[in-house]
Amino acid sequence: MLQSTSTIFEKAGLVSVQEVDKPTLQSDDDVIVRIVRTCVCGSDLWSYAHGDDKAAHSINEGHEAIGIVEAIGSAITTVKPGDFVITPFTHGCGECTACLAGFDGTCDRHPDHTNWSNGFQAEYIRFTYGNWALVKIPGQPSDYTEGMLKSLLTLADVMPTGYHAARCANVQKGDKVVVIGDGAVGQCAVIAAKLRGAAQIVLMSRHEDRQQMALASGATAVVAERGDEGIAKVREILGGGADAALECVGTEAAIDQALGVLHNGGRVGYVGVPHYNNRPLGSTFAQNIAVAGGSASVTTYDKQFLLKAVLDGNINPGRVFTQTYPLADINRAYQDMQNRKTIKAMITID
Repeated sequence: MLQSTSTIFEKAGLVSVQEVDKPTLQSDDDVIVRIVRTCVCGSDLWSYAHGDDKAAHSINEGHEAIGIVEAIGSAITTVKPGDFVITPFTHGCGECTACLAGFDGTCDRHPDHTNWSNGFQAEYIRFTYGNWALVKIPGQPSDYTEGMLKSLLTLADVMPTGYHAARCANVQKGDKVVVIGDGAVGQCAVIAAKLRGAAQIVLMSRHEDRQQMALASGATAVVAERGDEGIAKVREILGGGADAALECVGTEAAIDQALGVLHNGGRVGYVGVPHYNNRPLGSTFAQNIAVAGGSASVTTYDKQFLLKAVLDGNINPGRVFTQTYPLADINRAYQDMQNRKTIKAMITID
């Protein structure tokens, strides 16, 4: 069996890079991709920091990459060996009612975790259900600057996820929007809110570098305070409650903050992976709050407008990658993200 290198989760606080069997085609709609760039996601830090019941010496949680198609199954008609592609963290079929409605992040044919990726922090991956989900990028990696490769890499997850928060909150032209979460997804939510025409965008952030990044991307104000003090400050800035709140963290405190900044009748779009379980459906009844969210429609958004927006230079989500590491140093990349030394870590594969 041919070998390749892959990141292995050893235990909370430690990942390693080891030789593993090179992936092979197993189904007729599989695609083998040689990874060019991958990265660490904020959601990967849940297991890295706490274990999250993840088994020792198991596959990495990486789920964002761009790369070159190396082999295709017999049912693949949309890509061919040599194509440069975005490998989304989702695997929509493009044909079910959910996908046709623009919710390929929760494809009806691929329930729960079968629609989501892992193992992408590696030299090679087997991309399942590949015929519709993969997104072709014109040309080859060598045609692009490093800055553009960074922006293209965000299209595997964080930029579509930030956009999904704005879509689920139905951000409209002229809206007042609050973004909770200043990591890569929150930064991309700022970009998305501006793209959809928001008039005011407030980022809730305590970190100067992240505040400045958001302001450069279209935020009109930042609020460092939290809890009731933070809610009061947001309302003062906006002259009342927000029309929409984009929750990009996944904690109970973030949800409480999102609900608190809204005027009655406001809208929450949540994309932070939930790590709470005490928010019953009826808890917002007295406020007429609309709540929607979930796994992003990566392929839909990329194919319809996000890839073009990046290639045309209309958005620059790649700025969220503030440090770059070789695959051999991926444990340091995890550590630096956990310690907030970098907003998002890009990993290069030689």
